[in-house]
Amino acid sequence: MADRAPPLHHVLDASALLCLLFDEAGAEKVEARLDLARICAVNYQEVLVALVDRGIKPENAQTMLGQLDIEIVPMDRAQANIAGALRPLTRASGLSLGDLCCLALAWTSRAVALTTDRAWADLDIGIAIEVVQ
Repeated sequence: MADRAPPLHHVLDASALLCLLFDEAGAEKVEARLDLARICAVNYQEVLVALVDRGIKPENAQTMLGQLDIEIVPMDRAQANIAGALRPLTRASGLSLGDLCCLALAWTSRAVALTTDRAWADLDIGIAIEVVQ
């Protein structure tokens, strides 16, 4: 992928947001990057499911996330096309659909993808990636 302009903000992977919510290693780094943070609707849904799976009622999970003031960006055709194009470049790293959606939003937003997934550190796909922990 071609060179892009300097990153303008951060796009959160579900793992980064869950790290913050559960005060895991790296949470302070995620919190420091919340200004102008965005999350793909697909990753937002992943976080909601993870919270519900941990016993939090759906309405309480929605309230928790609503207090963070993070922009939720719908998945569109351009992002879907980019996610599809990223698949052959990332297959060996075992990235999920949600991971690809996060990276696609980071690409279209010219932003840094923020994750706790160490497998992303080795990616060389023309997208700025920061692994926190």
